[in-house]
Amino acid sequence: MVDAHQTFVIVGGGLAGAKAAETLRSEGFTGRVILICDERDHPYERPPLSKGYLLGKEERDSVFVHEPAWYAQAQIELHLGQPAVHLDPEAKTVRLGDGTLIVYDRLLLATGAEPRRLDIPGTGLAGVHHLRRLAHAERLRGVLASLGRDNGHLVIAGAGWIGLEVAAAARSYGAEVTIVEAAPTPLHGVLGPELGGLFADLHREHGVRFHFGARLTEIVGQDGVVLAVRTDDGEEHPAHDVLAAIGAAPRTALADQAGLDLIDRAAGGGIAVDSALRTSDPYIYAAGDVAAAPLTLSEDTPQDTRLRVEHWANALNGGPAAARAMLGQDVSYDRIPYFFSDQYDVGMEYSGYAPPGSYAQVVCRGDVAKREFIAFWLGADGRLLAGMNVNVWDVVEPIQQLIRSGAPLAPGALADPEVPLAALLP
Repeated sequence: MVDAHQTFVIVGGGLAGAKAAETLRSEGFTGRVILICDERDHPYERPPLSKGYLLGKEERDSVFVHEPAWYAQAQIELHLGQPAVHLDPEAKTVRLGDGTLIVYDRLLLATGAEPRRLDIPGTGLAGVHHLRRLAHAERLRGVLASLGRDNGHLVIAGAGWIGLEVAAAARSYGAEVTIVEAAPTPLHGVLGPELGGLFADLHREHGVRFHFGARLTEIVGQDGVVLAVRTDDGEEHPAHDVLAAIGAAPRTALADQAGLDLIDRAAGGGIAVDSALRTSDPYIYAAGDVAAAPLTLSEDTPQDTRLRVEHWANALNGGPAAARAMLGQDVSYDRIPYFFSDQYDVGMEYSGYAPPGSYAQVVCRGDVAKREFIAFWLGADGRLLAGMNVNVWDVVEPIQQLIRSGAPLAPGALADPEVPLAALLP
């Protein structure tokens, strides 16, 4: 039983933090719940920032996890626009930027991640953007509309999910787009060369220019205005605005200062947590983008494998799991990594984990040319490591079941659309 006089504190006002607060109440916790967020907006979801909201198809209010009145009704105490600046695990206190000191019985760190910055000349120019927060999306939405009206040019550094989704939005407004990417294909670190080229072709068909194998070295401007970008191979590209989409770094400053165990940045960084999302301090938990949790795809997954997942589903499910663990429930957070993306008329869902070098082959079923297919990443022993369905729906569950099974699969059967996926389960 949890004492009604206890105080549970959540640091972070994203989806993970908001869903954790909701879960504490729905599970019957009657103590104090305090949610701290350094943004002035109420907790919101991030996918619309590069999808529907950026495209102008969704209104601003649609991004919020709950209506503002819900927090008062649920007796969730909010500290908006106030960063947590110091964490003392021994005293069990969190100090805010305004000096407020909050004592906790259990603490959840859902501090998320922040965009990585370009370390080159010219990043202080007004036309240089990032996309992580609602304020960023509001600004970028206006920029894309203006570029479209004026036939302006957007240069995007990075061909990951954010870069590609913003490119699709920019083209919908009519802006010219060039993407500069160090790897040989888009999404190379996620999909490998076999499928990365598919997304390059998709964007080229919609007028996007790619410059692969290069990095930005300078953003050229005059009187505070962006004029062009230069790359390390001597090229120069015209630009009116620049988006840095080179990844995100976990916000671990509080955890580091408090002495919690962290994961090495080379391995993805983040706060080390166990299967109950508990940190190295038994009274502190972590969830969402900042948490590096044990990865369990199947029984054969190495026990020491950890992964930090920066996607919506991880925040949606991780926040509630951490809340239940804080309440003393038996929690084992072992969801298979999942994410989705929408670009032009192509929608996709990806389940699993198969970075380049970890798989032996990629098998496809369906029509790749029409972009209606499922791709399967197989290990050397025939086990399914990951699956991606492109414009094919209602197959995530069987794909994840096949990954969980750990059973070796015949490539021919995987490629045959006449063989139901469920029939391949052991």
